[in-house]
Parts: sequence; structure tokens; C-alpha cells
Amino acid sequence: MPVLSYFTFPDINPVAISLGPLAIRWYALAYIVGLVLGWRLLVRLARLPHPPMTKVDVDDFVTWAIAAVIIGGRLGYVTFYNFDYFSSHHLEILYVWQGGMSFHGGLIGVIVAEILFCRQRNLPLLRVADMVAVAAPLGLFFGRIANFVNAELFGRITEVSWGVIFPTGGPLPRHPSQLYEAALEGIVLFALVYWLYTRPHLRAKPGLVAGTFLVGYGAIRFGIELVREPDAHIGLLSLGATLGQWLSIPVLLFGAFLVIRARRA
Repeated sequence: MPVLSYFTFPDINPVAISLGPLAIRWYALAYIVGLVLGWRLLVRLARLPHPPMTKVDVDDFVTWAIAAVIIGGRLGYVTFYNFDYFSSHHLEILYVWQGGMSFHGGLIGVIVAEILFCRQRNLPLLRVADMVAVAAPLGLFFGRIANFVNAELFGRITEVSWGVIFPTGGPLPRHPSQLYEAALEGIVLFALVYWLYTRPHLRAKPGLVAGTFLVGYGAIRFGIELVREPDAHIGLLSLGATLGQWLSIPVLLFGAFLVIRARRA
């Protein structure tokens, strides 16, 4: 069936703000906005009865989280997506401004940060993880919007009427998979975990909210990978699955373990 309608990707300058020699790109701005909104949300959640973190704890943890997202996200990309290249270009691992971040790596980084922070402050780990999980979809939403603005990580060729012709995606329209992820990983998942956390009887089950977030993200990412273009230098792996799908399976399983554990407790 021929494509009857589609959208041409708008001409968007990748630089959001330019102040002389200083250029702030949309991707960096998305990280900043996501972190700031996540921080303010955590401060608000700290006002609920019996919070696992005080406002002071939240303010301090945000610094840890920023470092964890950057370091974990970059090392995740290097390890999972382009290890052969970076194994012979070690210095370029530090070139984070050139792009290349992995959510799964950032997730591992944040989990490690939560463990170390909770040990240092003697805080309940799973309850802190529940609280942080509520803010995570905000970062995912803005990150995926930035992917769309950068015309990267687009979907596979499609005949749907809302297909988009991306500048580097060839002459045929593709799924705007970045917007699918922004809607599902960002808006829908946020609404779910926020609703769970604001219910006292559910918030009293440590690990339930964090586990729900992990299950939700793993399932959504696995499904959207079916319409997302695989990385050109990786392609499809065993069983016809993408690397993103294989990485999402342990996330989903670990989340299911936390949910089952919380419900049984």
C-alpha cells in the first residue's frame, strides 16, 4: 500500500540557546529540565507522611543522581553499544558532548548511587528507590523529546499517516518512536507510579513503586523496539531481538521480583 500522507521533519536547530561561544543544545537542556523537575517533585514527595528522605537528603541525593546518570549512562553506551570502537579510542569515552548515552547504563548508575547513599545516611533503600522511581519518568520524557528534536533513534519505515521523514533516515517515512516513548515511558508511566506512591497503603509496601516502574519501562521499551530502527552497527541479535529488548528483559524481571516481594510482605 503506498504512503498517502506523512510529515517532513521540521528544520530545528540542535542548539537551543547560544550565548557567544557558549552553545546549549536541546539534549543538554532536556537533561537539565528533567533533573530540576525531578528534584522539585522529590522535595514535594518528602512532605508526605513518614518520608524515607528529608528535604536535605533529597537535595544531597540529586547531586549523586546527576553524577550517576552521566557516568552510568556514558559507560553503559560504551559497554553495551560501541565497545569495539571505544576499546581503541579510550579518550573519546570522555566526549559526552558528542552524544552517546544509555538509559540502562544510567539506571545501573542510579541504583548504585542509591545503595551507597542509603548506606551512608542509614536510609531504607527500597523506600528511597520507590520515591526516586516517581521522578524517573520525567527525565525519560524530556530525554525522548530531545531525541526527536535531534532526529535520532527514529523508528522503522512505516506506512502510517503520521510517519515522519527524518533528515538522516532516508526518503521514506518512519515511525516517530521517540514520541511513542515520550508518551508511554514519560507520561503514562509517570501517572501510574505517581498514583501508586500517593496512596499510603501502597507506599507502605517497600519496593512496589520501584518494581512497577521497572516492569513498566521494561515492557514499554521491549514493545517499542518492534517499531524502532535497530542501531546500524549492531542490527538484530539472536531470536531477531534488538539489543534494547535484550537489555530490557532483566529490568522487567527484576521489577517483577520487587513487586512480588512487596505484595507478599
